[in-house]
Order: sequence, then structure tokens, then C-alpha cells
Amino acid sequence: MACTITVKNGTLENGEAEAYIARAIEKFGVEPRHIDITVQGDEVDLDYDLGARDFQRIRRITGYLVGTLDRFNNAKRAEEHDRVKHGVC
Repeated sequence: MACTITVKNGTLENGEAEAYIARAIEKFGVEPRHIDITVQGDEVDLDYDLGARDFQRIRRITGYLVGTLDRFNNAKRAEEHDRVKHGVC
């Protein structure tokens, strides 16, 4: 994936844009699709576009907040299986 960069209100030194891409990868774990960089004197304002991200559903099951049941041991899996699920009428 190639990250595009838009610089507003100034210019960047050599390699500075690549450093911002590397920082985004380190911070978010993915390379951004686009970065808007607004230069404000000696400071910059970074606006990342990371694209669509997968949404993981989190549920409260047997007192725990979980996304999946794969980390439950057999006793917790049995407890989840035997619980009464209430519906809305």
C-alpha cells in the first residue's frame, strides 16, 4: 500500500514524511492510506486516514467482556453453553 501525503502551510525536510509514516505504522499497526500534515511554525498537525478497519463485537458473557470464546477453558465454555439467553418480546 502506498501512503499519499498532503502538506499544508509549509514544507517538510527530507525524510520527515517517511518518519511520520513509520510513526503511524508503529502507533496503529497499519500503514495509513493518506496523511494530511498541517505545518504550524515548529509544530505539525497530523491527520491520518487509516481506511476501513474490522469491527470486533464485544459481549458481556458470564461476567467477562469478550470478543470471542476461544480463550475460555472448558468450564467457562460449558457455563456459556448452559446459560439462559433472554430475548426481547
